[in-house]
Amino acid sequence: MGSRAAACGLAEHGVRPGDRIAICVPPTTPQSSAAEHALLIQVAWAAVRSQITPVMINPALPLAARERMITDAGAALSITTTSQLRDLVSANVTRSHHDAGSFTARPMHYTSGTTGEAKGVWTGFLPAELLTAWWADEQAQWNFDASDTTLVHGPLSSSAPLRHSLLVLAAGGDVLLPGSFDPARIARALAEDRPTTAFTVPSHWQRLFGVPHLPPSPYRLLAHAGSACPADLKRQIHAWAGAQHTWEFYGSTEGQFSICSGLEWEERPGTVGKARAGRRLFTRDGTIWCETPTNSAFEYWRDPQKTSDAWRELPDGAVAFSVGDLGHLDTNGYLYLDGRRDDLIITGGMNVYPAHIEAAITAVPGVVEAAVFGVPSQKWGQQVCAAIVGDASDDRITSALAESLAGYQRPKIMVRVDELPRNPMGKIQRLDLPRLLGIDTVSS
Repeated sequence: MGSRAAACGLAEHGVRPGDRIAICVPPTTPQSSAAEHALLIQVAWAAVRSQITPVMINPALPLAARERMITDAGAALSITTTSQLRDLVSANVTRSHHDAGSFTARPMHYTSGTTGEAKGVWTGFLPAELLTAWWADEQAQWNFDASDTTLVHGPLSSSAPLRHSLLVLAAGGDVLLPGSFDPARIARALAEDRPTTAFTVPSHWQRLFGVPHLPPSPYRLLAHAGSACPADLKRQIHAWAGAQHTWEFYGSTEGQFSICSGLEWEERPGTVGKARAGRRLFTRDGTIWCETPTNSAFEYWRDPQKTSDAWRELPDGAVAFSVGDLGHLDTNGYLYLDGRRDDLIITGGMNVYPAHIEAAITAVPGVVEAAVFGVPSQKWGQQVCAAIVGDASDDRITSALAESLAGYQRPKIMVRVDELPRNPMGKIQRLDLPRLLGIDTVSS
């Protein structure tokens, strides 16, 4: 396997256990991306089994941002070309250089950075046995085995697609790499290769359900996360794949919070489930906190203040972390998201949570999806605005929202767009909307 050669190649380049390697390889062409992903995953596999941290940097970012992250990572080796990947995977295999042990490192990813500069999420300070336990915890959640084949939809520079792929490989299964996301290629793989599992984001399904004659679902386990899933789309996924085979999880680059089966969601629409095994969820002033096992500890790379702000010691000596998201728990422990602290809109002294407003808008027939955001207002401090995809009329939306939302919650400006801006993982770039739509401020 190429990962054995890659482990030897890394050693030949002077990379040692405890080091970091930066991986940021833009695809040569869309047609070559599948082969390049195969090389990348072999190098990442070699690293995490050799106590080497692969720092995964999104090649779709602007060049200046990529260069900043590569420099910031302080890597022993930076891999930025396909030829470097190919050379590593083609290195001579020597027993002394190959570590065939279990996973003893966790990839480092930079958070999306919608507010301020992106920061690396770092766990390389943990002992190898705790990092191994972290992988075991992930495997226990998904129960992959040698019969599984996972179909990769998202970029391997992102945490969930890479993590799921490595877990399936570790279980003895296979990984299908169709390259950059293309609905027609995914549909063809569904029909011809019959994958058993996949990690996806809602935007994948908004495009896939537009494919004529989409093949029947082959999945035993279909997971999605990354952004809010409109209720109608969620039900469409359940109808296609089966609610019993569909799982949603709420998490972040930093860690995992909750898990929800499709059957649970059908009973409690809107929930993102209960705490994952070994965790406890609670809220303080509307902010979601998660008490975690020791193996889930993390730091923000080179940012002790941000790390300190993210963690809280509890009275019993346990620790919990938060990424600033807002939500509430029902009496049975099911979590519902209300929004993110960094996109909270305060208008006339009232708090408005975009996720709540978006749910009301997407419930209107004819609305495909929506993103709610705030812009500075001379009169109110901020004014609520919405970018909307779909053919529902303004009058229909306004009438529906008058029944479900308070006056201060209703968007005062609604802009129609063909699609919402997203990062490579499919997350809506809500905070970029004022600039992209040219709505910097309003006088009212």
